[in-house]
Amino acid sequence: MRVAVIQSNYIPWRGYFDFIASVDQFVVYDDVQYSKGSWRNRNRVKWPGGALKWLTVPVKVTLGMAIDEVRIGNSAKPWREQHKQTLSESLQSAPHFGDAMALWSDAVFAGDEYLSELNLRLIRGICKYLRIDTPIAMARDFGLSGAKTERLLQLLKRLGASTYLSGPSAMAYLDVPLLAANGISAEYKSYDYAPYPQLWGKFVGTVSVLDLIANVGPSAREHLSSRSPNIPAPSAH
Repeated sequence: MRVAVIQSNYIPWRGYFDFIASVDQFVVYDDVQYSKGSWRNRNRVKWPGGALKWLTVPVKVTLGMAIDEVRIGNSAKPWREQHKQTLSESLQSAPHFGDAMALWSDAVFAGDEYLSELNLRLIRGICKYLRIDTPIAMARDFGLSGAKTERLLQLLKRLGASTYLSGPSAMAYLDVPLLAANGISAEYKSYDYAPYPQLWGKFVGTVSVLDLIANVGPSAREHLSSRSPNIPAPSAH
């Protein structure tokens, strides 16, 4: 049983969905502390001329609040309409713009009160479009305790995991020997993707998956897999 555990993002990039498609069980780890300036409430699209433009969901957050406790806030200009306008100007010339816009609109205008709810709605809708059927669970539902790798281990054991797939940024702090001592191997996800047809000049891969969907449509699933294998983590230092 290969398991991945990661925080939710707002309209994530394609690597996020490759991550989900690479495992048997995916867990949204949103009962941990929210950090400002992260991908939790924002992402980027490519702008005419090739520049990148941020789409940011306003939030109401206080210090120490968990991601799934963060409410969506208000802004001077209604953020949904602002994002809609930005997405239109970015992607309306793409051949499958209607598909991307429908996925975004169906989720964003559903009226979710919490950021995590919105992110999960978007992630589930996009997974369905990409034909990814990996089960998705919420970490909050497991009533976890402890911190860091000990907390993660508790979750993995409850799921019966044999392999934990981690993002590469965790190399600096993941206690791989602790996982190995409990019969769980670790791998780090490889993010190495081929370009796809894209608007506005030189290819940029680090944008929302809506860019991929708008440009290639239903064949987006075939553009999802990393060209490099995952990296096995050594179990001892």
